[in-house]
Amino acid sequence: MKALKRLFDTTRPHFESGGRLEKLHPLFDAIETVAFAPALPTAKDAHVRDSLDLKRFMTFVIIALLPPFFYGIYNSGYQAAAASGLDAGFVSSMLRGAWIVLPMLIVSYAVGLFWEILFASVRGHKISEGFLVTGLLFPMTLPPTMPLWQVAVGISFGVVIGKEIFGGTGRNILNPALTGRAFLFFAYPVNMSGDRVWTAVVQTGQQAVDAVTAATPLALAPLAASGESVARIFSEAGYTFQRLFIGNIPGSVGETSTLMILLGAAFLVITGVANYRIMLGGVIGVLAVAYPGYLIHLSSGGEAARMFSIHPAWHLVMGSFAFGIVYMATDPVSAPGMNLSRWIYGILIGALTVMIRVFNPAYPEGVMLAILFMNIFAPLIDHFIIKARLSKRVPNV
Repeated sequence: MKALKRLFDTTRPHFESGGRLEKLHPLFDAIETVAFAPALPTAKDAHVRDSLDLKRFMTFVIIALLPPFFYGIYNSGYQAAAASGLDAGFVSSMLRGAWIVLPMLIVSYAVGLFWEILFASVRGHKISEGFLVTGLLFPMTLPPTMPLWQVAVGISFGVVIGKEIFGGTGRNILNPALTGRAFLFFAYPVNMSGDRVWTAVVQTGQQAVDAVTAATPLALAPLAASGESVARIFSEAGYTFQRLFIGNIPGSVGETSTLMILLGAAFLVITGVANYRIMLGGVIGVLAVAYPGYLIHLSSGGEAARMFSIHPAWHLVMGSFAFGIVYMATDPVSAPGMNLSRWIYGILIGALTVMIRVFNPAYPEGVMLAILFMNIFAPLIDHFIIKARLSKRVPNV
């Protein structure tokens, strides 16, 4: 460790003001920050709020992402093996899944870091640790068959358009990872939707990834005929509630396992990184819309919207809702700051998710648009909550 410290000390003058590598100082600072805590002295009286600085904050988020990430690697490999008739054991599935997922992760970090370094060098500010989370989140929202060049395009759009044009980390109004995914969904819908993008088959002896047909539960729902129960279609396809909760199903890399996501959510709440009000608000919003619809469907003899025929709890484990409400909606930059605003924000995300799923069969997943839509309205919600509180204060005489 002392040798590494000496290496940084001897090379630092080249990157400081007047050095020949002055323009690359943000890159040097980012690498040094990863190895050591920032050695910034306090010039005036210290005002320490708590020990949760930005570096520790982002580290906790990455730790919370590890359970769904590693399960996503396993599940991608397992689904590929099951589709191709190969060995679906744990070790072989992990190795096969790593072959599928890790290239996406490497491209996401490499391309995203390039844009971070470029903007930091031009503006003369430090590289934010926030990209460590964005670079991991983004590939977890993608299908395992996503072409690597589209991963590069998507992360570029998310970092540049979703964050840097607003001024960088802390100033963006939209979640960068979700912005990049939304861009890919509308720019390249063939590779982001349908039945052939959720399961990759790594062909033996070839460096190629082929897709096979494997419909997700949300894609099966619109296929139900009038008056036919969606729950029965799920049952025939082998999609039980337990299987959806564990996550052994086709889907995006990090979205399938609600169990693993709940482990990450518990860690975020216990450490104080994420606000539980947004998560619980999302659950309340889902049930508040889905449960009345479920009762209406039962009383109408099956004539209501087909997605209302499933029990409301299914909406909590299907698709990307759990992943979105835990890791995307709780983004402290794009989410509201007031506690009451967070309840409203989460409830509206959950409600909009169900409404999009139920009333728009052409777009089965609604959590992505729901979160981005509420990102835009988050400052407005805070504004009205603060205004209402100020109006209750006793005026100065």
